[in-house]
Amino acid sequence: MTKHTTQWYASWFDTLFYHILYKDRDHSEAQLFMDNLTQYLNLPEGGSILDLGCGKGRHSVYLNSLGYKVTGVDLSENSITYAKQFENDTLTFEVHDMCKPYQQQFDAVFNLFTSFGYFDREIDNLNTIKAIKADLNVTGFGVIDFMNCDYVIDHLIPEDTRTIDGIAFHQIRYFEDGFIYKDITFEHQGSAYKFQERVKALTLADFEALFEQAGVFLLDVFGDYKLRKFQNNSSDRLIMIFK
Repeated sequence: MTKHTTQWYASWFDTLFYHILYKDRDHSEAQLFMDNLTQYLNLPEGGSILDLGCGKGRHSVYLNSLGYKVTGVDLSENSITYAKQFENDTLTFEVHDMCKPYQQQFDAVFNLFTSFGYFDREIDNLNTIKAIKADLNVTGFGVIDFMNCDYVIDHLIPEDTRTIDGIAFHQIRYFEDGFIYKDITFEHQGSAYKFQERVKALTLADFEALFEQAGVFLLDVFGDYKLRKFQNNSSDRLIMIFK
């Protein structure tokens, strides 16, 4: 029996297997990024941050440890249920669709680790940026941390298998019709599973067009978590600061 889903962002993120596959993400790198980013933005002491697409809360928890009041939101109910164990007076988590305004304003809204561009409806890319704008206070900054798609496509690994916790995840990657795809297949306890990740291959020019439509202003662009200058041919990240 093969269990398959096409709405991957609504179901794949909500599975135990997603978190198994990506559990080895570099927490020290994430913390370095948060240190550099908050210092660059010069956020007020005890300032408020909305972590948009927070997953299980790793960025939110660390930002809170730096003294910020953090709200983490994500579409995945399982991820939010997990993250709620870390809640305190200045750290909260809630299920929320990032395409819609949160109805509260913050000193910063962070959308991190390519938590963008996977929507079924093209218009939701623009809706999300409009929602971020609505969630910023007068002096607030928006941040989108996306992959540098040109670099990723040039360095795409077509196929590999990673075995984690006894599960062999077979991954096939390809670029087609403006999207970067990853097909993931594996077996677990006698059942075969297939999931597909699909992310719109948005370039800096694409984001600039979206920002113009949304009425926000791009302030700076960085190419990695050390906040070095963005280079289209060599940077692995596309980190955009706007307001």
